[in-house]
Amino acid sequence: MEVSRIRALRGPNLWSRHTSIEAIVSCSEDERNIANLSGFEARLRERFPELAMLQTTDATSPVSLAHALEFATLGLQAQAGCPVTFSRTAQTIEAGVYQVVVEYSEEDVGRHAFKLAQQLCQSALDDTPFDLEGALKQLRDIDEDIRLGPSTGSIVYAAVARNIPYRRLTGGSLVQFGWGSKQRRIQAAETDRTSAVAEAIAQDKELTKRLLQTAGVPVPTGRPVKDVDDAWAAACEIGIEAGVPVVVKPQDGNQGKGVTVNLTTRTQVETAYAAAYKISDDVLVERFLPGHDHRILVVGSRLVAAARREPPTVVGDGVHTVRQLVEQVNADPRRGEGHATSLTKIRFDDIALARLAQDGLTAESIPTKGQRVILRNNANLSTGGTATDVTDDVHPDFAARAVAAAQMVGLDIAGVDIVCNNVLRPLEEQGGGIVELNAAPGLRMHLTPSFGKGRAVGEAIISTMFADGDDARIPLVAVAGTNGKTTTVRLIASILGSKGLRVGMTSTDGVYIQGKRIDTGDCSGPKSARNVLFHPDVDAAVLETARGGVLREGLGFDRCDVAVVTNIGSGDHLGLSYISTVEDLSVVKRVIVQNVKPETGYAVLNAADPMVVRMAQACPGKVIFFARDRSHPVMAMHRAQGQRIVYTDGDAIVAEQGDFKQRLKLADIPVTAGGSIGFQVENAMASAGAGWALNLDWDIIRAGLADFVNDAASAPGRFNLFDYRGATLIADYGHNPDAVQALVNAIESMPEKSSGRRTVVISGAGDRRDEDIRQQTEILGEAFDRVVLYQDQCQRGRADGEVLALLRQGLEKTRRAKDVCEIRGEFAAIDKALAELKPGDLCLILIDQVEEALAHIAARVAAA
Repeated sequence: MEVSRIRALRGPNLWSRHTSIEAIVSCSEDERNIANLSGFEARLRERFPELAMLQTTDATSPVSLAHALEFATLGLQAQAGCPVTFSRTAQTIEAGVYQVVVEYSEEDVGRHAFKLAQQLCQSALDDTPFDLEGALKQLRDIDEDIRLGPSTGSIVYAAVARNIPYRRLTGGSLVQFGWGSKQRRIQAAETDRTSAVAEAIAQDKELTKRLLQTAGVPVPTGRPVKDVDDAWAAACEIGIEAGVPVVVKPQDGNQGKGVTVNLTTRTQVETAYAAAYKISDDVLVERFLPGHDHRILVVGSRLVAAARREPPTVVGDGVHTVRQLVEQVNADPRRGEGHATSLTKIRFDDIALARLAQDGLTAESIPTKGQRVILRNNANLSTGGTATDVTDDVHPDFAARAVAAAQMVGLDIAGVDIVCNNVLRPLEEQGGGIVELNAAPGLRMHLTPSFGKGRAVGEAIISTMFADGDDARIPLVAVAGTNGKTTTVRLIASILGSKGLRVGMTSTDGVYIQGKRIDTGDCSGPKSARNVLFHPDVDAAVLETARGGVLREGLGFDRCDVAVVTNIGSGDHLGLSYISTVEDLSVVKRVIVQNVKPETGYAVLNAADPMVVRMAQACPGKVIFFARDRSHPVMAMHRAQGQRIVYTDGDAIVAEQGDFKQRLKLADIPVTAGGSIGFQVENAMASAGAGWALNLDWDIIRAGLADFVNDAASAPGRFNLFDYRGATLIADYGHNPDAVQALVNAIESMPEKSSGRRTVVISGAGDRRDEDIRQQTEILGEAFDRVVLYQDQCQRGRADGEVLALLRQGLEKTRRAKDVCEIRGEFAAIDKALAELKPGDLCLILIDQVEEALAHIAARVAAA
């Protein structure tokens, strides 16, 4: 078995909506049926007893080693606790070569699981040991390191429940919700509206206390101290010598680090000062408030959760030592080393030993049965404390004090630490006080408290970030097909721009934001799509979605409002990535249709293309069909069912549904040249359908189509017209047989432009099939008198001259084109053709280097 390629499909893809690992796996003849591998399955199950039943999607097909690899990869992740369910193995057109696809929840975990699955299968083949527990531990460790922690995770899951898209911006807890101009961001339990000033205030405990005092919120007395002697002096001012206990803590600490409470002696104060000073140069001494430690979570202007916290504690049984009791408590699976689990393991460190000493105990002491042994004075979960939910018990006045404290400091999300006997009475009545405010508070104690019910704090945070019903999405149109994609994208962008929206657009010639290109090259893949959706100045997105990106990585979005499929042609990269037939190609193009927003979304489909028509069955939303002929059977059936159709009628494009009709005059749509350019009429119909699907006003659709001019600036390489000394030049990026035929049809419909001699300048893309390259010149040879061949700058794997030879073969049987020449270099070929043009002639130039070639043509036209 050999693995030749592994890809991560990070969005909806050819196989499913799940993020997945896709691998190309080659099996020897014996490995194509594990029944030929004596004892293999038994040895595999011996090493991995929980392995699911090995089977294929076709019950008549044998189970290969690739299938075993698939199930092992999925099974290892599932046993490690990852929420994965989908996998598939598909036979390619090559004997013994399979595409293995396995879902992952975290990419690094999925990749490592695949690697471990290979080792597992190999160990079963070789009958060598395999450490299953070690493998699962590796996966769990990776998963814990990179998955979202409970606080961030709760907010993300709440967003997902509301259909709000999200994207992790780092390997940590920085997350973006929503798209474009509707985006918001969080980092842990901090939002992009959390003031840096408010956070700085919350970190400064003395300043926080002064502000709260100003607001009339009860706080403990105390002050900052300069050194250990000043710490004792401050303690004396509070009344420690009269029996009033104190607290020593860092002025800008967090998570209870360096905090020591209930101090009654000078020695304790000096030791506590040293611990606090390790955390911060600025140390605070305050009066110790008796009672329980409570954490109140304030989100916006309301209290959403409250918990009573207890310090890390063990209970004696009269048998085990304190150390052993701690080990027993830490064995609870809910306790982990960091913040990924609901509880944290109790730290058995110098602070714990010092706290034991206060009670006359050591690590080896054996507490009596029922004796509670406290191992820390603070009750933070991060040091092993526990929490009991008391949200339902909070007195309204008590809650009002917590909210006032958060608002006084300016925190939109705050963890308010309050010491008091209980939450049943107002704070002032019981002599309690607010001891600390925390920005980015941990949410674990509220999500999964040790006792009591969890609270929906993630939902509360999301509800303050996004209004009810707001899914933080912008209108998104995805466009796929063989020909016409880029022009259709630009037309739809023009329509959306007419509404006053700031449009982000991807295409094969770049990424555009509000008409300004911010990236160049072929940008029709998922990375460019994500970049547009990431941009804060985008109100609507129109994304050209090419075959290559879908195969390579999946879609760059989870759902689209509208999916437009222009057509499916036979010459669009067939033979690459196991896409060998037009049917295979249509399945790839269909991915955007499958991911239309359910119920409210639309697929705009070409009714004249049977492959495209069949995609309607996969659409979870509604369908708009378009075709020139209103009487086409598909159009007639759809119209009879009361659905939307777009067609042409005389001098207009017509949108119709039931009794509703809207006419768009072709004379007002410049790209169609008054309706004479057939393929541009189809692009305009598809674009009008997309605007209709978005429920745009028809005046806006009409204005958008009228504003779009198909010149080299607005649509480079898309039927760009020039006048050269009375001859007509047409520059186009058409590079497959269907595109070439559409160009010829368009030229035939322009009799005033084609009365003289016709010349075509053409090369061929080396990554097309031989027959596709030949077919282009077979078509052109019947429509042009003269052919100038040139070799592409990049031959894409072809030998020098190989493409030119195929183009010549396509011309061998043509009756019209008898004047054929070869020129080395695209620009030289253009100059050769232009030099022999006369007024009334027509020259079609099929360009390769779009921008450079158009600039070269423009310079020649300007100099004429």
